[in-house]
Amino acid sequence: MFTLDHLGIVVASLAQAVPAFCKLLGVPEDAVEYHEVPSEQVRIAMLKGNVTVELLEPTDPAGALARFLQKRGPGIHHVSFASPPPLEAKLAELKAAGFRLLDDQPRVGAEGRVFFVHPASAGGVLTEFVEQPAGEQ
Repeated sequence: MFTLDHLGIVVASLAQAVPAFCKLLGVPEDAVEYHEVPSEQVRIAMLKGNVTVELLEPTDPAGALARFLQKRGPGIHHVSFASPPPLEAKLAELKAAGFRLLDDQPRVGAEGRVFFVHPASAGGVLTEFVEQPAGEQ
């Protein structure tokens, strides 16, 4: 069984995208959660519902997310699934099954530990697994 955690959408500007997505999804702007992950060169706005929409704004024009935006334009960047702890178990399971991973171990994301599966191993979709906090399983 799997649970969709969030959809990551790259945007050029949170200042422009947040009001538009709030209107689109019926989310009050004061309910949006903001995070910055300097190690990933990204600012994030999270619109939470049954599934979270994670708007991603690059902070470094030379970073991977900025290159993605320049090459493909704004749009869906990744799909994220929740995984019960420990996240290392899911990572090891996928590695043993032959999936190409972008991470050798979990890294810090906006709201916890995550790892990514290369799109070449997942039907062309960048796939993230995020550790579901204990008690939310």
